[in-house]
Amino acid sequence: MLVDTGSNVTLLRTDLAQKLKEKLIYTAPNISLKTATGEITEIRVKMDASIESGSRKFHHIIYVADITDSCILGLDFLQKFNFKVDLEKNEIRTGGEEIPLFSASVQHSKSCSVLAKKRTIIPAKSECLIQGVPEVPGQFRYAVTDFHSKVPRKGVLVAATLVDFEREAIPVRVLNLNNTPKILDKGASIATCEPVVDIVARPQEFSGAQHLLSILESLEILNEKQRREVRKLLKEFQNLFSTCDAGVGHCNMTQHRINTGDHPPIKQYPRRLPLARKEEA
Repeated sequence: MLVDTGSNVTLLRTDLAQKLKEKLIYTAPNISLKTATGEITEIRVKMDASIESGSRKFHHIIYVADITDSCILGLDFLQKFNFKVDLEKNEIRTGGEEIPLFSASVQHSKSCSVLAKKRTIIPAKSECLIQGVPEVPGQFRYAVTDFHSKVPRKGVLVAATLVDFEREAIPVRVLNLNNTPKILDKGASIATCEPVVDIVARPQEFSGAQHLLSILESLEILNEKQRREVRKLLKEFQNLFSTCDAGVGHCNMTQHRINTGDHPPIKQYPRRLPLARKEEA
């Protein structure tokens, strides 16, 4: 999204407007837009849209046109909602909230690579978390890891993840689709990082899910004060509890080995599980 004080109106690109389920307001066919380069662009329609900036939502009439940027916040939007543009601090402010800004060129220059912290072997047809470190530390606090297009590795994918650069190690989730293991040496580039402009924390309401309430109800030995404390704990960490048996998941951060000595492998034909054992299994 581009903030442009030189634009009199707020604009949205046509292909994005088609994906939104907002109410369209059709305009006269002779309305056109003159860009900064002097080119004439036809205005398709108007739209009563909800624009989210920082932690607030603003309802505003925007124009839909064939523009290059996804969205341009114009002077009409900034003046209507009393936004203040601070070029010295590189931010806009409204209602006491400060929203950081930076240009596309600054954002590109701040991107950096993530290097493998130690030599790692990714087994064939498997996924694992690799500990990484930023190539240039201290550039920014939060970033999103992504696939490193300049260092192609056939059959290796990297998950896009929000990471905190102040942590000792950056977790990078890597998937090896090959039939052979992949070796990443210490210091090898494993992903790129793009800085995150803003993180908006939204309070989560206690859903009152039955699986959490049943936990509370089953604790009959607790007094009223203890039950309030447990309820507060469940509310704060509700996302850490699984909603069903299938939601427990697994972790591959640690490895467990069973020493069978020099005993040869035991080969057995697959057999159906007895009905009496199904509940136990």
